[in-house]
Amino acid sequence: MVQRFTIAHVNDNNLTPSKKQASGKPLEFSAEPPQGKLAPMGGSKVHEVTSVVAVPHLKTIKSFVRRAGRITTGQSKAFEDLGEQFLWAYDDQVNLIDAINNIAHQAINTPDTAKNDHISVANGVRPIIFEIGFGMGEATAHIAALLPQTRFIACEVHQPGVGALLKRIGESLDTPHPIDNIRIISHDAVEVIDNMLPINSLDGVHIFFPDPWHKKRHNKRRLIQPPLIAKLAARLKVGGYIHCATDWQPYAEQILEVMRAEPLLKNRADPIADADLAGYSRKPNYRPLTKFENRGIKLGHGVWDVVFERI
Repeated sequence: MVQRFTIAHVNDNNLTPSKKQASGKPLEFSAEPPQGKLAPMGGSKVHEVTSVVAVPHLKTIKSFVRRAGRITTGQSKAFEDLGEQFLWAYDDQVNLIDAINNIAHQAINTPDTAKNDHISVANGVRPIIFEIGFGMGEATAHIAALLPQTRFIACEVHQPGVGALLKRIGESLDTPHPIDNIRIISHDAVEVIDNMLPINSLDGVHIFFPDPWHKKRHNKRRLIQPPLIAKLAARLKVGGYIHCATDWQPYAEQILEVMRAEPLLKNRADPIADADLAGYSRKPNYRPLTKFENRGIKLGHGVWDVVFERI
């Protein structure tokens, strides 16, 4: 059966479209589960959207909050032009690692750039990084360009963000250094982890600036909790890492506490060289400073990186 995904205004109460675009037909994409690819079928106008993927309520962990947003004409065109190649539909019968290995020859740039990667390329097997919540894709595109021998599975439900990352990819394809080592899946990351990522399969996980849920009564909604970290740690190869970054100190303290409590992980921060950081890591070179982060630093705001690895 062909799955249907619709970019349209969504009623949060029943998750059914309540408003169509001017043509009377919302922008649709079809996905054939055996390939797990998202193929374009619609127009390219601006659309009011929330998440196009309706997922069941998870009582323990939920990796995202549904937020409204606007898809621009350029982002919509990126969906049309690049969706089939770079978007995958959620399918609990598909092993994402096998899928990305099957298109490895398409997703890897020239071999002489391997020296830029911070993860070694052993026996011709290219590393795989899973990213949860890439926002508008600025950091994801930067890191993928910097580390062309690493493959990235980027998970995000915010459709303007997905469109923005696709647009960035598209703009790079005609340059000497195309960003073709990213595949995007627009679905709840927890279900993707549970059903599409096998144990001991990842070389790294990136979670940059997750929603801090500032109010204490909302802290339980934070993404970084022991059950999720346990799931991710089990899916890392030995030596693989989880890298989290936040600009909210109370959340940084919670992340550090949760990671320390996970028996499969150890802190990569050097207890001697990084003693002044109290368990936090120095910002790895591959993570860029975003515009938001630069603005915060100028205002005196801190940013905390936490990097733990699988033992």
